[in-house]
Amino acid sequence: MRRSAMQEYQLYIDGAFSDAEGGKTADSINPATEEPWARIARAGRRDTQRAIAAARRAFDEGPWPRMSQADRKKILNQIADGLEARSQEIAAVETQDSGGTIRKTSGDMMLGANQLKYFAEMAEKVPLLEEIQVPQFPAQSKNYLQHEPIGVCGQIIPWNFPLMMAVWKIGPALCTGNTLVLKPASDTPCSALELAKIIDQTDLPKGVVNVVHGSGAECGEELCTSPLVDKVALTGSTEVGRRVQQLASGTIKKVTLELGGKSANIILDDADLEMAIDGSLFGCFFHQGQACESGTRLFVSEKLHDEVVSRLVERTRQLTIGDPMDFGTAQGPLISARQRETVLGYIKAGVDEGAKVAVGGKRPEHLAKGYYVEPTIFVDVKNSMKIAQEEIFGPVLCVIRYKNIDDAIRMANDSIYGLGGAVWSHDKAKALEVAKQMRTGTVWINDYHLLSVAAPFGGYKQSGIGREFGLEGILEYTEVKHVHVDQVDNRPAKFWYGALFGA
Repeated sequence: MRRSAMQEYQLYIDGAFSDAEGGKTADSINPATEEPWARIARAGRRDTQRAIAAARRAFDEGPWPRMSQADRKKILNQIADGLEARSQEIAAVETQDSGGTIRKTSGDMMLGANQLKYFAEMAEKVPLLEEIQVPQFPAQSKNYLQHEPIGVCGQIIPWNFPLMMAVWKIGPALCTGNTLVLKPASDTPCSALELAKIIDQTDLPKGVVNVVHGSGAECGEELCTSPLVDKVALTGSTEVGRRVQQLASGTIKKVTLELGGKSANIILDDADLEMAIDGSLFGCFFHQGQACESGTRLFVSEKLHDEVVSRLVERTRQLTIGDPMDFGTAQGPLISARQRETVLGYIKAGVDEGAKVAVGGKRPEHLAKGYYVEPTIFVDVKNSMKIAQEEIFGPVLCVIRYKNIDDAIRMANDSIYGLGGAVWSHDKAKALEVAKQMRTGTVWINDYHLLSVAAPFGGYKQSGIGREFGLEGILEYTEVKHVHVDQVDNRPAKFWYGALFGA
């Protein structure tokens, strides 16, 4: 379903949709047509402050943090049901907003709804109070851990998976009783604002969820520096993560950062090559390579190198590049002209450093409009090259030869990043041994990109701090209080008071 008329979107603050102060707006550009298709209210610093104040009131004075776990579960399920009901419509919105293929965005809607249902179930399962065992010296006591909501959460999400990223942030925050201000990416705010429309029709108290569209320099920095915000969660580039951490340090906010990657795929000599070839291409070229955990470095033994490259090139040439609204399209455009030029710049840098383009490497000739770049495979790549060390965020795969498994693991770990990776082998025990040695937050064996909402996701090294998903990710949105209950019933037995009063 393609919308023809210009769509209008407002900010969502304190349970109501409103224009930005001064009536400021910005257009969303369809990456496939290079034409504006939606106009969105553009928040400034004062709008963001208004949203933060609403979230603060909702946390300090409203019912949400004090609501029963069963009631939170009910409301999260209402949001999930609303997303399911409008999934086809919002998928079309996101395809026009982001350039993601309709078959990808359609899947994202259903995944998002299922993830919200998981967070709904977990709303009743998060241990609010649990007894722990401690040594009974010097005193007999009972001890408990109490998990409490952190408070107001500032959430900043990227443009590559707009609806999914909104769910990743909103779900665990609501599950644990927090309130929030969500800032979608400037390029892709529309599906998050569609989600706000769904939320507005549920029983969620006003002010609990607020959505503001604006620049990082105004909205993002206000979320990071405001003393009314207790936690900041970002999914974005490592460069932006450094800035967020720096700004949040002024008020000692809790920070969760899910950042960039340069993930390694290792094909062992006993791998099923049919599966490894398609899996490696899926790992790199899914969503035009615009995924932080994409497997952009492919390590292949000298023995298999030529065969693997030949088959990679053959399969890549079969990928259909075109209109992302067509279900037959495998590769859509990149998000913007700026990103397209960045990717083309990296391709030029690779050639300048001595790598060779085996396939792709330019804009597709049959598409006059749109921010397209052909799926590109480099060979003769050294792991020290710029294209092998820096996150490109585009459809560029670097094939790197290795001499033995130790050599492959060494090069895989020779990166400032550590977000994802994969091993391809018939021998699961051998693959697990390689996976153990990879310094990365997630390793797939004989697959790629499959993330379970019940398993933690996050990075080593400069790929991030903290985790999304699973109980570990949910508890990132809680404070932990230790409660000590004394079991010594008389003052004379409390001999440790003698440290102050004497014997």
